[in-house]
Amino acid sequence: MLPWKRALRPLAALLLTAAVATVPAATAAADTAPSSGWNDWSCKPSAEHPRPVVLVHGTLGNSVDNWLSLAPYLEDRGYCVYSLDYGQLTGVPLFYGLGPVDKSAEQLSAYVDKVLAATGAAKADLVGHSQGGVMPRYYLKFLGGAAKVNALVGLAPDNHGASLSGLTNLLPYFPGASDLIKATTPGLADQIPGSDFLTRLNTGGDTVPGVHYTVIATKYDEVATPWQSDYLSGSDVHNVLLQDLCPLDLSEHVAIGLFDRIAFHEVADALDPAHATATTCASAFS
Repeated sequence: MLPWKRALRPLAALLLTAAVATVPAATAAADTAPSSGWNDWSCKPSAEHPRPVVLVHGTLGNSVDNWLSLAPYLEDRGYCVYSLDYGQLTGVPLFYGLGPVDKSAEQLSAYVDKVLAATGAAKADLVGHSQGGVMPRYYLKFLGGAAKVNALVGLAPDNHGASLSGLTNLLPYFPGASDLIKATTPGLADQIPGSDFLTRLNTGGDTVPGVHYTVIATKYDEVATPWQSDYLSGSDVHNVLLQDLCPLDLSEHVAIGLFDRIAFHEVADALDPAHATATTCASAFS
């Protein structure tokens, strides 16, 4: 092996380690998410909540572990809730979202069609964590998703790239590192600030007409940095900082999607703005 290739290994390992550190250890087989509660294909949306909710996991997440708290939270409030696995790499179980993001968006498109067919709903709402808040934007913008989606709610979505607290800034100092990451984990490469994917996604505007966008960010985000890069620009965008709702909330990139009920309350408000109530620190107990 050439010396420069040998030198790339520590950086690649560091990038992957940093990413792995942002997700919990897998606790269930992600190939078969729960068939009752959420992912109940017999569920019919109510008049109160007429749209099914599709949960879109983040990088290295899956359809079960990412949603062990939020899925029941929404189900208990009367929603038909679904989650999918996407971006699988051959030979890599449980940790998904690593494939090319545009191809993952195609998987989401097929899954939303399946949900709409099963529920009879005209449109769905999407809630995504991290990459799960970004990848659907490709679906909305380029794959016809805007006609099938009412709202996209992003929890710490790296809408303008995941710099991993500046770690990706080191890539130019390691010749070939970017190519190595793109070849082995294209889903990670697509999220590096300035990538071809993000350039295409954000050119011409962050949003598309007809979709309501909500971004919930945390100032303690160590993945999408600076945290302001989560925010979207557009006429139908609600950008909110979690600490403006509750200064005591210390959630970072992972916790905001996995178990933060203050963030979950804001998600519920975004899904049903007509019945929204103020999100505060007390929302942790609601």
